[in-house]
Amino acid sequence: MTLGNIELTRSQSRHIDEVASVTLKIPSLILMENAGRGAAEWICETYKEVLTEDSARVQVVCGTGNNGGDGLVIARHLHNCGCAVSVWIVGDRTRLTHDASVNLSIILAMGLNIIDIVDAEGVDRACQTFGKRDVIVDAMLGTGFSGDVREPMATIIRRINECHCDRVVAIDVPSGLDCDSGTIGNVGIRASATMTFVAPKVGFKIPPAREYLGKVVVKGIGIPPSLVQDVVADHSQGEQLGA
Repeated sequence: MTLGNIELTRSQSRHIDEVASVTLKIPSLILMENAGRGAAEWICETYKEVLTEDSARVQVVCGTGNNGGDGLVIARHLHNCGCAVSVWIVGDRTRLTHDASVNLSIILAMGLNIIDIVDAEGVDRACQTFGKRDVIVDAMLGTGFSGDVREPMATIIRRINECHCDRVVAIDVPSGLDCDSGTIGNVGIRASATMTFVAPKVGFKIPPAREYLGKVVVKGIGIPPSLVQDVVADHSQGEQLGA
């Protein structure tokens, strides 16, 4: 069974994860692991020629939510594949979600260096290391985001865009993009590729979004297609009843 032309809203994406955890007993940590591992494998395969160069580095820029948790999983798997990886956390690491915090503990135990960005000085320090030959992984903001991006993340996004790297991979959605409306508030990552999970998001087809998405790649995270279809059908029925 395939998902066909299904596109997901923010609420549908959240509900699918919830049903998978409650009904199928799939722990949210496993869903995060599947997402991050799938993204890391795609990055390794897509950029394998670049990543074999001595100067090549993957810069994984994480927020404090579950999108950032996906980024931490990605960083771990890329490190295990032999990639040189730098991990940046934008915001207070004590505010990480539970699942993201678990994955932070793992990569700290592995000896990966984590650098916090909490102010303008941290932004400057991070952006000085971004190079045109790098692979930059945007794992700052996910499907739950809407509105304007706050500092220091807004400046980080601008600086990533300004470095003109042609290997910027957004995780699930480009940071700053509203996945329902397809619009950008004050700033958004201009990705060369977007690795989105389960299915494309409804906002991706809106013209403003296309400038930021790059190539859209869809990866499953271990949730059966039948569950996704059932959730989408339930939401559609609810909308019709409420009309």
